Amino acid sequence: MLSRRQPDLRVVLEDVSIAHNASAVARTCEAVGVLNLHIITKEPQNIIFNEAISTRAEKWINTHFHLTPEECLEKLKNQGFKIAATSLSEKTISYLEIDYCQPIAIVFGNEAEGVSPTAMKYADFNIKIPMVGMVQSLNLSVSVGVILYEAFRQRQMRGFYSAPRLTPEEFQNLLSLWLKNPKSRRPFSSGK
Repeated sequence: MLSRRQPDLRVVLEDVSIAHNASAVARTCEAVGVLNLHIITKEPQNIIFNEAISTRAEKWINTHFHLTPEECLEKLKNQGFKIAATSLSEKTISYLEIDYCQPIAIVFGNEAEGVSPTAMKYADFNIKIPMVGMVQSLNLSVSVGVILYEAFRQRQMRGFYSAPRLTPEEFQNLLSLWLKNPKSRRPFSSGK
């Protein structure tokens, strides 16, 4: 499973207010091999994963907390990531039009307001999930699932899950960490 982790596919959650959603997102991230989940919040101590929802998936991903969108997205841009921000604006394209095989971070906003204008300034792509019903958006965790499974499909077709994408050193470091005591492992927390 570690050899299938995708270090260059990131998920960013901005100001998520419902703990259930963060827990469900962690579970989906782990299912498709996302290694790093970034959470932008002024109150990281309030992000508590619900183990009944996450099924403890958060212990197998690195969770990075950032206080501001600038702190998070500038670092990702400097590391060579393209930023795809979910949006309902008129300037969006379908999430299906993006190449998810490039180093990419997908930004999802909070349940009420969406991605902030500050975070949108960093976006290389504004994406949406097309809909034909009366509602304009899906639940946050459902949106993450829809988009991540398109990224999974594209990466699987190009063989990204066939060989390790981590450097040998990264692989060994994570393997050692995972083998220490996986039952008590807590999510990683840093601004990296």
